Amino acid sequence: MTIEGEYVPSAMQWVRDQVEAYERSGGTEANTLRDTGIPVIIVTMKGKTSGNVRKIALMRVEHDGEYALVASMGGAPTNPVWYNNLVADPENVTVQDGPAPFAVTVREVTGEERALWWERSVAVFPNYAEYQAKTDRVIPVLVASPR
Repeated sequence: MTIEGEYVPSAMQWVRDQVEAYERSGGTEANTLRDTGIPVIIVTMKGKTSGNVRKIALMRVEHDGEYALVASMGGAPTNPVWYNNLVADPENVTVQDGPAPFAVTVREVTGEERALWWERSVAVFPNYAEYQAKTDRVIPVLVASPR
């Protein structure tokens, strides 16, 4: 599945470079968060306001074929812009975890389900716990399920 529209790369050079290298190589390059060794996935969506195609690399938190998308923004006081994009258009999203992207449906999880996905996420990337401690907002957790 390809998301139609004009692709506008991230304003952050390292994100642009990582997405480009990951996609070009079919996920064999740039498939970890910088030098951490922790795997990432590429999430593609439409911008809520612009309608442009946006791409981000997120930590790979996978369970039974579903993926957690943690809107941490490093513990900033506001959610990342991509969170709003996914909530606005949860059916027009792809995840790439390896050679090719596939269509997913995204939903925000709450309560016990959020707690379970949060635990899985922190197990993969312990910094999430630090991010939550430094912000007053509850960091949203979305789950991407293949269609």
